[in-house]
Amino acid sequence: MSTPLIRLGVDVGGTFTDLAAIVGGQMLAAKVPSTPANQALGVMRAIAVSGVDPTAVAALAHGTTVATNALLERRGARTALITTSGFRDVLEIGRQDRPSLYDLNEARPAPLVPRELRFTVAERMGPDGVVTPLDADSVAAAVEGVGRAKVEAVAVCLLFAFRHPEHEQQVGAAIRVALPEVRVSLSSEVLPEFREYERFSTTVADAYLGPTLSAYLRRLGEMVVAAGMPRPVVMQSSGGVTEIEEAARRSAACVLSGPAGGAVGAAYLAELSGFRNFLTFDMGGTSTDVAPVVDGNLEVTAETIIGGIPIRSPMIDIHTVSAGGGSIAWADEGGALRVGPRSAGADPGPAGYGIGGSDPTVTDANLVLGYLPDGARLGGEVALQKAQAYKALETLGTRLGMTAVEAAAGVIRVAEVEMAGALRSISVERGLDPRDFVLVAFGGAGPLHACALAEELAMTTVLVPRWSGVLSAVGLAVSDQRRDYLRPVVAPLAEVSNEDLVGRYREMEAAAVADLAPAQPSFRRLADLRYRGQSFELTVDADDLGSMRETFDAAHQRRYGYAMDDEPVQVVNLRLVASVPDDKPVLRDTQPAGKPSSARRPVNIGGAWAEVRIFDRTTLGTGSKVKGPAIVEFPEATCLVRPGWHGVIDEVGTLVLERP
Repeated sequence: MSTPLIRLGVDVGGTFTDLAAIVGGQMLAAKVPSTPANQALGVMRAIAVSGVDPTAVAALAHGTTVATNALLERRGARTALITTSGFRDVLEIGRQDRPSLYDLNEARPAPLVPRELRFTVAERMGPDGVVTPLDADSVAAAVEGVGRAKVEAVAVCLLFAFRHPEHEQQVGAAIRVALPEVRVSLSSEVLPEFREYERFSTTVADAYLGPTLSAYLRRLGEMVVAAGMPRPVVMQSSGGVTEIEEAARRSAACVLSGPAGGAVGAAYLAELSGFRNFLTFDMGGTSTDVAPVVDGNLEVTAETIIGGIPIRSPMIDIHTVSAGGGSIAWADEGGALRVGPRSAGADPGPAGYGIGGSDPTVTDANLVLGYLPDGARLGGEVALQKAQAYKALETLGTRLGMTAVEAAAGVIRVAEVEMAGALRSISVERGLDPRDFVLVAFGGAGPLHACALAEELAMTTVLVPRWSGVLSAVGLAVSDQRRDYLRPVVAPLAEVSNEDLVGRYREMEAAAVADLAPAQPSFRRLADLRYRGQSFELTVDADDLGSMRETFDAAHQRRYGYAMDDEPVQVVNLRLVASVPDDKPVLRDTQPAGKPSSARRPVNIGGAWAEVRIFDRTTLGTGSKVKGPAIVEFPEATCLVRPGWHGVIDEVGTLVLERP
């Protein structure tokens, strides 16, 4: 009998590296500490710990924070910029706004390319084509300057290259001939959209991240292949995977590679449980990521800001706050309790890890309050030590004039307020009533705080998937292959014929068929629209070109609370999503394995201690019931069921919690 083929998803987080393996409709998981110095080692360690047969692996999808960390920590490549004469300082000028409106002393994040590494060429394109021909001598001088600067990457961003890329292509070709070892990113390829600053910023980020991400993926690919597995595919910010070479070529599209996997996994399992409208809540060791899902569709946005750098690229609409299990609690100069943004990470980790950390964290607070058991092992290698956590919180409490337990409760409350704010920002602030949604909680720490957050937002249903502790890895294992394409238009909708729009879509579809061959992709047509005079767009479905105006009005009404029916609409960009769906297994949970555990331990809820029942999730199965207050201990996560909540395990293995 042949061995079932295995689909792996491996997600690297700030604290732990998670693995999910789908084998014949069943799931197995592994969790090991991350290795920040070389994430590939953590990936291979997770595969080894899982016990899967490498020769039986049919596919390996990977979510990485290499690009994100390089951007946040400014550890990317030494990068140069070549642009049109007179526009050398676009990166510096930006949008002339301040990071903090009323703080005149707060400095703007420095550009990724310092001024001495910005070079110019004499040329000018206008909206209708060449205004000033490209000067060959200036190109040669710029290329010579780049060579002397000993850079690893070059971004080429010329005016109107999104519409007329010829000059930019000539400059790129000259660099590649003279400096073949230098990575070249052209704005006409990375982001063929108007708005100079965002196009420059995204292209520079792509060049800046390219060498670092390429080197990592090459190293990982070699290690994976040497172990007898196929070359990995990489999760993009858009929620689809792509080949390792494409990910390396389009580095800016992978800045949210890790969080995207969690949103995809949540959407997959929530739909199996019969829910199509929900908010995802992914709380890991370093941060919390939240995202809305409406009618089963992940909301996608076109821009985010990471480390002060605007990145325009299709990405799942994920909002991130620095409140994770490893977020450090501290007292500010005014004596107020604060949580984050600094994190203890995997090394030295929270004080309760007992491996050198001494700062109190959210994990330490959960340990002191009894939500996590003393001596529990995380990732199979880290044993929690309540005494160390208590000592750290006692020190913090002394500064705040409270006991260690009071400090722990305060840390939890402060962190939950920040996380509730993040959930409001992706629901209430976007015209979505959270009471009409369910909350899908995952990540190692997410289920601990899910009921409290649901109460804060008046939500009545919480889903905790069986594999919530490794759900980002699950999302990787079930992701579709995806490519995104864009064509700029910038014209009144009423003046663009349907034939013209169809022709542009078919041009993108032909490119997708060639790129994804021999697979036969499916297509989704989208368009960026706005009212005349607006400086922002909304992306709407464009499969029915005749109803685009009505679709846009309805989307604007939902997002902003009004529509301008008498105002002309402009088409800014056409977008195409090409995807190759993978067969997704229908997971089924097992039947209960004997009687549920009758263990209890003291837990502090609402300032009072009580003996609370502890459920071992591995002994529960379809139909098993839970009533709060209680704690359900999953293999990779822990769920706190607050008083007033009750739940049942459904056929997929998801704990469905409800309250009146």
